Amino acid sequence: MLKPRPPIVTILGHVDHGKTTLLDALRKTDVVSKEAGGITQSIGASIVTTKDGRRITFIDTPGHAAFTQMRSRGARVCDIAILIVASDDGVKPQTKEAIDIILKENISYLVCLTKTDLPSSDPDGAITQLEKEGILFEGRGGNVPFLKVSAKKGEGLDALLEMLILLSDMNDIQADPEGELDAFVVETRRDRRGSLASVIVRNGTLSVAKKILADGIESKIKALFDYQDKSVKEILPGEPALVLGFEKSPSIGAKITESNGNIPAPCEQKHMASALEVNQKEPKLNLVVKAQTSGSLEALLANLPSDVQVISCGVGEVIEADIFTAKSAKDCRVFAFEVKVPHNIERLADTEGVKIESFNIIYKLFERIEEILKSGEEEVLGKAQVIASFPFENKKVAGCKVLQGIVSKNDKFELFRNDKKIGIMKAVSMKKEKKDILEAKQGEEFGIIFQPQLDFTIGDMVLSVRS
Repeated sequence: MLKPRPPIVTILGHVDHGKTTLLDALRKTDVVSKEAGGITQSIGASIVTTKDGRRITFIDTPGHAAFTQMRSRGARVCDIAILIVASDDGVKPQTKEAIDIILKENISYLVCLTKTDLPSSDPDGAITQLEKEGILFEGRGGNVPFLKVSAKKGEGLDALLEMLILLSDMNDIQADPEGELDAFVVETRRDRRGSLASVIVRNGTLSVAKKILADGIESKIKALFDYQDKSVKEILPGEPALVLGFEKSPSIGAKITESNGNIPAPCEQKHMASALEVNQKEPKLNLVVKAQTSGSLEALLANLPSDVQVISCGVGEVIEADIFTAKSAKDCRVFAFEVKVPHNIERLADTEGVKIESFNIIYKLFERIEEILKSGEEEVLGKAQVIASFPFENKKVAGCKVLQGIVSKNDKFELFRNDKKIGIMKAVSMKKEKKDILEAKQGEEFGIIFQPQLDFTIGDMVLSVRS
């Protein structure tokens, strides 16, 4: 019962070489999406229908070096790879990495030279560099096709789609819709509907109410959504889907099969956070990490420096538990990657003295970590002098005046006397004219209660610092 199915294609290459731009341009050529009013890209894969009515499934793969494993998994489930090389930039580290993945997985592929519309474009130079990496092109002693495209101008896109269809026919890509289910998890995430997994079907059919196995855990499909996020009853070979119904989020790259009732003993899998080895020496930075998807989270954890310790991690927006977990650890921050931080959580973090930092670009997150680690020294945010002392409810209040910067309640405080450090404190209460305040600026006077109650005297200096 074998029938031709849509080829599954992944796009690999160096960051900023035009992978996303090309994929967006190819989606715009889709004759079906034009009729449907555009594509809602939400599952990490999409389908393009050519002018001849042939369908091609594209897997989205992140371009940054941190996502090596994700790109490799995308390559494993695909039939054809497009190796993207910017004609003005040539072969770069991730280009070589992509070539290694393609050759290791023995995938049929073609080379696409992008940005050919730029004045600095040098296609011949890029081809020469690729040949030095062992790629032999058609007409130059080999059989690897190459095309020149300009995604911005829409040049070469039809030729690219035709070549993908040709490679698909040459490789005789077929599947049996009634056969044994063979599918793979591309990505996982959570939203208001619950735990979701992006899946690509290679053989068989996924249908609502079907019982499936992933990572040795049986689940029943509650709902299916196609690449346009429309609810459907079934997904055929070569098509992507968003699956609702997993009892537990499967790992990325997990194989999905149909359950026959004989459930194998689940594999012993460690949570990504607990799998991290705790450093013998005290870490320089403690983090609570939240990410939008499991793939992003895994990539972040796999690429953190050894002197960074992850206290907790997870998929989804920052919640109350994350704040209290961070508060319980020494100098711990919450790093949120591509996830929302609700206003009530921001207020809670402010109240509890926990810093939340949000990122949408992965290398910016790593740059920030490097910045924190390299700084080594604490940043002085404000400097105040003790100008008065008076009792309040069996405690001692320090009346202070800000000499420079800003003194914030949620920062760490250091007490100095004659340039000698007396101790480290936190602010229990901070008031100005009997009103609770969160900060005081240069020239302002305020009262503060410290914990622990160090023996401060008039003339001592108080530094508001951040690690």
